[in-house]
Amino acid sequence: MEKQVPVESVRAAEFLQLLAGDLLFERPREINDLISSRAYQLFESRRFTHGHDREDWLRAESEILLNVPMDITETETELTIRAEVPGFSENDLEVRVAPLSLCITGKREEAAEQTGEKTVYSERRSSQIFRVLDLPSQIDPDTVNATLSDGTLEIKLLKVEMGKKIPVLAKTVAA
Repeated sequence: MEKQVPVESVRAAEFLQLLAGDLLFERPREINDLISSRAYQLFESRRFTHGHDREDWLRAESEILLNVPMDITETETELTIRAEVPGFSENDLEVRVAPLSLCITGKREEAAEQTGEKTVYSERRSSQIFRVLDLPSQIDPDTVNATLSDGTLEIKLLKVEMGKKIPVLAKTVAA
């Protein structure tokens, strides 16, 4: 008999069309500032030795953001995106969509504490996800479905029918 696994749904209210000043525009700036600051710390630790800019940036980026492996599949009517997000709950994740893009963000806090006779050890760590995808087809932002199960976030997006005939309605003008 197959084991039943609980399925958690990502909050539907988070599927919103993007506006100026929204997460898709503000969050990259915050992430860039964090990475920039850490890269500068690495540059300082090398006693300001030039020639390692890219290496410092990539190391800072890997320390701040988690790698999120993804698969995107496409049919005639929908796109399905599967992202590996182990350890994240539905409350840690946020999904935002626009007609041609998708943004997945996540943040979780971890804390560990060990106490001894006279020694107390405490460590806090933050794990973050930030991925913006350009979609291969235009989608309908109002018909998005996302589920989280066993550390996999699955997002189903319905494609917009291109070339669909739209009826033109006549409007009478009051004289």
